[in-house]
Amino acid sequence: MRPHIWNPPIALSEKEEKVVKRIRKAKLFVFLRQIRHELFDKDFQIELGTIFKDSSVGLSPIPPAQLALALILQAYTGVSDDEAIEAMEMDRRWQLVLDCLDCEEAPFGKGTLVRFRALLMSKSFDQRIVAKTVEMAHLRKGYNPKSLKVALDSSPLWGAGRVEDTYNLLGHALRKALEVIAQNSQQDLETVTTTMGTELANGKSLKAALDLNWDDPEARNRALSTILQTLNLVEDWVKQKNNLSDQTTTQVHNSIGDARQIELQDVEHRADGSPKLRKGVAKDRRISIEDKDMRHGRKSRSQKIDGYKRHILKDLELQMVRAVGITRANEPEASVTRAIESDLNAQQLTTEDIKELHIDRAYLVSHWVKQRTPELTIICKPWQVKNGKFFDKNAFVLDWEHHLIRCPNGLSLPFNEGTVVHFPKQECQICPLRSECTQSQQGRTISIHPDESLLVELRQRQTTQSGREKLRERVSVEHSLAHIGHWQGDRARYIGLRKNLFDLRRMAVVHNLHVLARMFETNAG
Repeated sequence: MRPHIWNPPIALSEKEEKVVKRIRKAKLFVFLRQIRHELFDKDFQIELGTIFKDSSVGLSPIPPAQLALALILQAYTGVSDDEAIEAMEMDRRWQLVLDCLDCEEAPFGKGTLVRFRALLMSKSFDQRIVAKTVEMAHLRKGYNPKSLKVALDSSPLWGAGRVEDTYNLLGHALRKALEVIAQNSQQDLETVTTTMGTELANGKSLKAALDLNWDDPEARNRALSTILQTLNLVEDWVKQKNNLSDQTTTQVHNSIGDARQIELQDVEHRADGSPKLRKGVAKDRRISIEDKDMRHGRKSRSQKIDGYKRHILKDLELQMVRAVGITRANEPEASVTRAIESDLNAQQLTTEDIKELHIDRAYLVSHWVKQRTPELTIICKPWQVKNGKFFDKNAFVLDWEHHLIRCPNGLSLPFNEGTVVHFPKQECQICPLRSECTQSQQGRTISIHPDESLLVELRQRQTTQSGREKLRERVSVEHSLAHIGHWQGDRARYIGLRKNLFDLRRMAVVHNLHVLARMFETNAG
């Protein structure tokens, strides 16, 4: 059964006016109360209602607009599901927005909120709510979205899962499998592990149970061998049992599969067949059992991340966040642009509508830059060109019309992007500027970047006052990212990429609502 249209009053009641007057700081509650009928108008409510099954049986669902408002308030206040239900019953600001002032019971329960969130994600309607806030800004400013000036930036988001070393990762997966078996057999974990001969996994600490000198490399190898033997015992036991439920079998196989994944990435075998830890770090190494998507990564040379990177695309003219993305921490920033482009497509926009793109250097290898049209202007701070005490690349003149590079002494050679130009050693040896250019006996070389024309453009822009002003415009997206980080925090609320993408989209909605509130104030003034 599809939900009915929610039609809360537009005008404030006398009781609501008293509540509004008492709200001093959290003004978003007041603004949401004022514009909830615009944000969730009839057409948008019908659209949201399509996430529910169309059936003639069952109870009428709670209006999705009311549920969506609760999710927005949850993001704004940073509360859990249980705390959100409690706030609906105890906090008159929540009641003001959700049209249940002075209610003794919340208009819906935790289960309803959780199911709605799952439906919202399954149909990608979390992105649609972001788009709706942008549409409202379009109407307010009479803005043409077909000539976009946008900025893209990222910040670290630490994962919610526990990061563990190889021994504890294997032990964690092993314990999860045994806990499921114990639950299925309605026995305690100690009884199950004793029966199977896997007492090692019974304690809370695997390393304490092994009781070894962990500074001894051979002791560590013996510990690894013992853990893997225990894993084999559990796997063999499961294969011999046919009385496990399908759900239990699936859960146990998943946990064993997690352990085998850790073994594959972190363990190698010596000539005698005994295991030892692999040297170095495996590519795309899994670091958490609870969150399979978390990865080690870096935001910079000095800043390490265990989890994710969050990205936002901000419309610099409209000041609204148009799209967001989440990537694993080990993935390059540039990999997010395809996902963000998909969100733009959902707003009936394409990359051809972007006329000015402000980015940092990490995004220069994105497909947006590589496949750009002549109409797209890239604004980015260039890499510094240095060559110690010798002439740097800027001292060499690139003639793009004839594809010639001219050295400081006037010698010209042909060049192509993505190649290295070798100046003849005979010419370099007799050159009067040799001492300022190179000490190589083979002559001077100049590497031409595959997108050298763009790098030249970026370097030239930085030399002008107007160009430096353009570079400073990107500060706006950094401020928005800081605001979103303030509401969301530095640590992920959820496990997994998709749920954290949902959470980031909610934060984008909160950000955009603050921008809309300022627009409304300006228009009112």
